[in-house]
Amino acid sequence: MKLQLSAAALALAFAIPAQAQTEVQWWHSMGGALGEWVNDLAKDFNASQKEYKVVPTFKGSYPESMTAAIAAFRSGNAPAILQVFEVGTATMMASKGAIKPVGEVMKESGLKFDPSAYISAVAGYYTAPNGQMLSMPFNSSTTIFYYNKDAFKAAGLDPNKAPATWPEVVLAAAKLKASGHKCPFTTSWQSWTQLESFSAWHNVEFATKGNGMRGMDARLTFNSPLHVRHIENLANMAKQGLFVYKGRNNVPDATFPSGECAMFTGSAGLYGSVKANAKFAYGLAPLPYYPDVPGAPQNTVIGGASLWVMAGHKPAEYKGVAAFFNYLSRPEVQSASHKRTGYLPITTAAYLLTEKSGFYKQNPGTDVAVTQMIRKVTDKSRGIRLGNFVQIRTIIDEELEQVWAGKATAKEALDRAVKRGNEQLERFQAANKS
Repeated sequence: MKLQLSAAALALAFAIPAQAQTEVQWWHSMGGALGEWVNDLAKDFNASQKEYKVVPTFKGSYPESMTAAIAAFRSGNAPAILQVFEVGTATMMASKGAIKPVGEVMKESGLKFDPSAYISAVAGYYTAPNGQMLSMPFNSSTTIFYYNKDAFKAAGLDPNKAPATWPEVVLAAAKLKASGHKCPFTTSWQSWTQLESFSAWHNVEFATKGNGMRGMDARLTFNSPLHVRHIENLANMAKQGLFVYKGRNNVPDATFPSGECAMFTGSAGLYGSVKANAKFAYGLAPLPYYPDVPGAPQNTVIGGASLWVMAGHKPAEYKGVAAFFNYLSRPEVQSASHKRTGYLPITTAAYLLTEKSGFYKQNPGTDVAVTQMIRKVTDKSRGIRLGNFVQIRTIIDEELEQVWAGKATAKEALDRAVKRGNEQLERFQAANKS
């Protein structure tokens, strides 16, 4: 018996590889179907090589995972990779000691890395003024318009023609309501869709200094006559039951695939859920615009998140991070993710591969997000990068909720949001003076 045991122990010793795998911890905020996608990406990468093992861990919502990572960094337990939503970008950029720029990680790994391979509107957002790429674009999205074709048909509207302008949205909403629809139009992420993307789409400023891209001394400007007019229009729609407010952040997302709301503005990344759950014919279309605004439509701004590399890890872990990022950037991996989720293909090669496969022809509207993002970008539409942006969005939510409840005018709410938001920017600037 003893002889058998020692033989088994000897066999086991020889079975253990000389070098153990290097584990790479990855904290993310993807739940449900998107969480399955993240797990599959890690599993496929791990199966593709033997040196590294990426371990994905769901850490709650974007703000929750960011807070958890900051606390973990302070106690020396930060993950190697952290998924951070786009509104946290300026905060991460200012956390110089806590992050390791992705450009540096890739260069040190010796792997080929070409930032120009990424769609410029995406890569540009995550690039420092000195041209160094700071984080890896991951689940990049933009805002698009979804509509229920069956509901359109029942209301006597053309199911193959989405409203292109805001006046057309109002007319369609009125017909949908008359046909018995209780929620003709809603939106998720109201600051992102109705103020941030709205600004870029109409080529007007959301904030000074190129929307904060050129410096921390940016100040908010989204209380212009055009912004006031748009929020007033939405307030009038709310009074008539044409626009129904369904909550903050992505809470309203479920209202479109379930058929509750007939028209919806939200993330292109909702496409996977719509495709899986909608029991009706649906359409994907560009965001509506005001036809009398010169230069509209322009391009929409980036949303979603990128992957940041945290400081304080061993060289072997950084090599694993670089190998994983290299894998994620492969055209075939990117294209498959784009088809599965609705998020943007982050490289031009992945977009061309998807187009060549016939996916856009077979699934009309799935290229809307890409074509909205690859229009010519201007100083006012490159993106919005502000400090304390998470807090600013909360302020916008609070003030807009007063409008939808009929307790404030559009002008009062936007003026207050700008004043309160600028206080946040001043605080951030003061805290990060070099």
